[in-house]
Amino acid sequence: MPSAATPAEPSASASNLSQDAAVIGLVGIAHLISHYSQLLLAPLFPWLKEAFQVSYTELGFLMTLFFVVSCAVQTASGFLVDRFGPRPILFAGLGLIGLAAFGYASSTSYAMLAACAVVGGIGNGVFHPVDYTLLNRKVHPTRLGHAYSVHGITGSLGWALAPAMLVSITALASWRVALVCAGLLVWSVLLLVWWNRSKLTLAPLPQAAPARPGVSAGASREGSLDFLRIPAVWMCFAFFLFSAIVLSVVQAFAPEAARQLHDFPLPLVAVCLTIYMVCAAAGMVPGGFLASDPARCEWVVGAGFGIAACVAAVIGFLPVPGMAVPVLFGVMGFAIGIVGPSRDLLVKKSTPENATGRVYGVVYAGLDIGQAFAPLVFGRLMDHGHYQGIWLGLVIVQGILIFSAFRVRRVRRTVLAPA
Repeated sequence: MPSAATPAEPSASASNLSQDAAVIGLVGIAHLISHYSQLLLAPLFPWLKEAFQVSYTELGFLMTLFFVVSCAVQTASGFLVDRFGPRPILFAGLGLIGLAAFGYASSTSYAMLAACAVVGGIGNGVFHPVDYTLLNRKVHPTRLGHAYSVHGITGSLGWALAPAMLVSITALASWRVALVCAGLLVWSVLLLVWWNRSKLTLAPLPQAAPARPGVSAGASREGSLDFLRIPAVWMCFAFFLFSAIVLSVVQAFAPEAARQLHDFPLPLVAVCLTIYMVCAAAGMVPGGFLASDPARCEWVVGAGFGIAACVAAVIGFLPVPGMAVPVLFGVMGFAIGIVGPSRDLLVKKSTPENATGRVYGVVYAGLDIGQAFAPLVFGRLMDHGHYQGIWLGLVIVQGILIFSAFRVRRVRRTVLAPA
């Protein structure tokens, strides 16, 4: 079914490097704050546990609450982005994350922490529809692979920054001071983005015209919900859900499970995660070049997750010197980092031009669902000492991701039937 043409953006018709770089940079730093906000509480759990006299299960529920809310908002915000444009939605998201950080800092009860987690989840939920709408419509197609690479790198840096900054400030002052500093950082980025708001101008997509005599109302509403009938959209949703499970398990459980299996010193647990995140960011650099050819994105995804699955099997089931485990985490992170830009390209290739925000809102909701769901399942494995089960789960899930990538390719050509 034909759709209305999307208005051409300036950088889509002319190779304006400086304009593209500005858009990529602003979107990237906003994405850093999104990932940063996801780890505002977790590094501070030991201090929060003592301050509020709560269990780790209760603290973990705050993260589940954050991601459940973020999932719901992410799906809805895609429609708002397509309707009103991405810029005001981005401002709102950054503002709410800063407000949540200040709220955490001033909390005097567990209930206040939970309420702030809801506010933070609302703010975090807008970023993927906003980011990919801006990148896909304002950055020249020849630079999209690099744009996705920068987007992924900044996200990984946000994850790396949160524990380093918050724990350091807490050690020097207190957890409340650390969270106030986090709020100031977030609102500083909001000010930076607002100051450069002209570079993020993007007209809302044209709305469907009123139904004409002899034309069905359904046809006049083309593009609002019809994208949900595209099988590739739901395959991408499933793909991102399983990707989030891998990420959540690596962040929360895999380093400690490796320590229990290979008996290396406790400080290396944090080193494993840091090396993983840094190598994942590094892998996105060559990943951006590999994504320059859309025809091979499924093969890049398959190869990257295949290498990561093999490394997970080695850590989980072979005798490995404890000091070698951080190196294996680095290899696994680099392989998954290479996948990132091609993974994002899978979604773009499955997205109708007039539904960018909506598709990314639905697809990336899979990330939030996976991150909310994984701790409940894999946490029980950890509680019962099934450390090899953690690594077996990673191998299985990454195998599913390889299959899903090629399944997306198979169903992508499915088109909507005429209304």
